[in-house]
Amino acid sequence: MHLKFSFSHRYIYWLIVSLTGFSLLLRIEPALAQQTQQNRQNLEKEKKQNLEKMNQIRTILRQTASEKKAGLGQLKALDQQIQTQSKQIGLLNKDLQLTEVEISELRQTSNALTRDLNKLKAEYGSMIYAADKRRQQVNPLGFLFASDNFNQLVARYRYLRQYSDARQSQVRQMNNVMTMLQDKQQATQQKRQDQKKTINVKVQEGQKLTALKNEKNQVVKELGQKEAELSAELTERRQAIAQLEAMITRIVARERAEREARERAEREARAERERIARREAERRAAERKKAEEAIAAAEKAGEKPAPADVATVEKPVEPEPTPPPPKLDERRNNSLNTAESALGSSFTASRAHLPWPVSRGFISDRFGRHPHAVLKGIYIDNQGIDIQTNAGETVRAVYDGVVQDVASMPGMNNVIAIQHGNYFTVYARLKNVAVHRGQHIKARDVIGTVATDKNGISELQFQIWKDFSKLNPESWLAPR
Repeated sequence: MHLKFSFSHRYIYWLIVSLTGFSLLLRIEPALAQQTQQNRQNLEKEKKQNLEKMNQIRTILRQTASEKKAGLGQLKALDQQIQTQSKQIGLLNKDLQLTEVEISELRQTSNALTRDLNKLKAEYGSMIYAADKRRQQVNPLGFLFASDNFNQLVARYRYLRQYSDARQSQVRQMNNVMTMLQDKQQATQQKRQDQKKTINVKVQEGQKLTALKNEKNQVVKELGQKEAELSAELTERRQAIAQLEAMITRIVARERAEREARERAEREARAERERIARREAERRAAERKKAEEAIAAAEKAGEKPAPADVATVEKPVEPEPTPPPPKLDERRNNSLNTAESALGSSFTASRAHLPWPVSRGFISDRFGRHPHAVLKGIYIDNQGIDIQTNAGETVRAVYDGVVQDVASMPGMNNVIAIQHGNYFTVYARLKNVAVHRGQHIKARDVIGTVATDKNGISELQFQIWKDFSKLNPESWLAPR
């Protein structure tokens, strides 16, 4: 009887260890799938963002195409649509690859659960066989009443209860594993269905891409027959850019001259204050010395010193109050002072975090020198970026600053230049403006609306300068 008790006791211990190992599997599985789940979340977010961008470009393209006249703006919008369409197909390929990884993980988990279930069934069968064999040899009641004392009776009763609980736990574990296995199998089937849907969507997006490329080729063909018109537009563009550059250069030069004049005035005022203070100190020192000599002479002659001389010696020499700096012209109080120097530093720290000047749109022409979209051998030098957007789109300031100039010029419509310390942002091709020169504004304040040209293109020219250096605005704006 003691041998039978030891065998059953070891069997229960081994069963508990097996169930503990199974629970460890349940903890490891989520950890293995966590990275895949994170990849899925990142991919879905990227797909959503690209889809929103596609919809924006499609809306802009629809407005442009409604003019029924092929132009560079339509060509730029088509290029952007093709790029985002190609990216969407690439994201769908990533989706298919990630889905395959998820299916593989589900398959591995299902196989592991199947092995665990078979093992649990085998263990349960062995347990039932051992219990039946034990009942044939030893009656449970006899096992209890054969105890030598009451304490042994209680211990044997607890053992039988523990053995019964272990069998019930084994059944629950088998049921749990079967439920999990069914869930994994259903999830695998769902992933297969999602995979088929993604393949169908990819085929549809590929067809859209082909249609866009054909449309682009048609627009390029039509524009190729308008070289004279495009050349004239390019000449007007270059003249407008030159005028805009001259305007910003004048503003920067004026601000630099005023800054230098202000600094020079402050240096001269500081030097004058120091000169006055030195002269006054010398005068007072001379008076004190004269008084001391008078006192000494009186004492030597046995006379009483004059009260005025004593007061002069006893009274400490107090410096004259520093005169205030010269008052500046309030109209030009936007020169680069200490506060605005700090503003320039904070503007530098905002690189790659500035808000876009328009809430919707895409970069239709990038910064720097690049070939013309149609004219062969011709290059365009863009001093900023062009952002194509919806008609009447609101334009907002990208940072706190002071409006330095509001002007109107051919080819650029209305132009606003805003100073941010030693940085300047320029907003051109505005239909109307909502600010005036000298006005202090905050980031995201409305400053105007985008103009629409004769071809139906609503495009903002946006520039960033640091003194006389032109910077690439794309690297300063927050990613979209």
